[in-house]
Amino acid sequence: MIEYHHFTLENGLRVYLHKDQSVTTAVVNVIYNVGARDEDESKTGFAHLFEHLMFGGSVNIPVYDEPLQSVGGENNAFTSNDITNYYLTLPAANLETGLWLESDRMLGLSFDPNSLEVQRKVVIEEFNQRYLNQPYGDVWLKMRPLAYHTHPYKWATIGKEISHIEEAVMDDVKAFFHKHYVPANAVLVVAGNLDLGETETMVRKWFGPIPAAPAPVRDLPQELPQTERRFLEVTAKVPADALYMVFHAPARFDDNFHASMLLSQWLGYGKSSLLYEKLVKDSRIFSSISCGITASTDPGLLLFEGKLNAGKTIEEGEAAVWKLINQAIKSGISEETLSKIKNQAETALAFEEIEVLNRAMNIAFFALNDRVDDVNKESLKMQAVSRKQLDQLANDLIKPEKASVLYYHKSAEVTTEP
Repeated sequence: MIEYHHFTLENGLRVYLHKDQSVTTAVVNVIYNVGARDEDESKTGFAHLFEHLMFGGSVNIPVYDEPLQSVGGENNAFTSNDITNYYLTLPAANLETGLWLESDRMLGLSFDPNSLEVQRKVVIEEFNQRYLNQPYGDVWLKMRPLAYHTHPYKWATIGKEISHIEEAVMDDVKAFFHKHYVPANAVLVVAGNLDLGETETMVRKWFGPIPAAPAPVRDLPQELPQTERRFLEVTAKVPADALYMVFHAPARFDDNFHASMLLSQWLGYGKSSLLYEKLVKDSRIFSSISCGITASTDPGLLLFEGKLNAGKTIEEGEAAVWKLINQAIKSGISEETLSKIKNQAETALAFEEIEVLNRAMNIAFFALNDRVDDVNKESLKMQAVSRKQLDQLANDLIKPEKASVLYYHKSAEVTTEP
């Protein structure tokens, strides 16, 4: 049971305090309700670029890391298509330093041209190294626009193309900050070895004076139902042929979300899953295969990914996947198997909540989506999934006309005569 104390500042910042006296540290987590889905399609990658810019210093603190490291703290952040999350950990006795740092950059980021150029180069290098120059690194750059034709999930968090970051100008940066990085568009969670009264006083001291501004109104175009198979083939220098198949799946807070999570676990999570047992261990068509979900705030994706063994074609691999899935859907999941995957999910959830940082992030995410009470209902919702619900969902989601399929071919090696 994750307990928390909640209050909202006059500027709209929602604050949650979570006390855990078993640790000696404190966590400060600030989540902003902005991700890649909130970008202009001609200026993508900004949410991720901002993740980097926020570490470039504020008007009052030129180097963000120095004061934090001087009191034994460390920090990081991540961006998704839905959110941007900043977090730091430090000794509980030095909590006020963390609150001071986070409030200061919310109040006034340093719009230093040098910082923009430095972070621009960092992001471009990341784009090249992680997405363009790494085997299979561009899969999501290709799969997203194949699966999404309307919703802004059709581009990856890194952006559609490098040129959008290369051409970013300071006016765009300032506009993005002033629109999205406002107290009413954020949630602050402070967790760890806290005195709740003292912590609330410090939060009000450092975050209370930040001026209020309206949170942006999100009105995104929604994806239409997919009614025919979509297909793409690419060839690149990769170690093996690979198959990628995606299907549209329930959003994170949909009533069928937990069923979709258990469905992906049944079919392809880990070496005891159905796909791995039959297609890797038994038939040896694939060297690896897995299934997962994107768990996004708007309707996401159920993803199948497999690397083929030498001598096996991608066509063979896809046919084998369909045959196995169709057999599984026809026979349905057994009560024993459903109980097993529920226990696996329960164990993973329990391990995740051991870390106070994970608890802070979970509170922040649920609170940002106005569902903070659900942070303690994940286990109950998983356990409530029935065989009938899971079987029906599998039958509804996984159909040939709803598939977006990518064949990723290994390029033929070019040899030259000596």
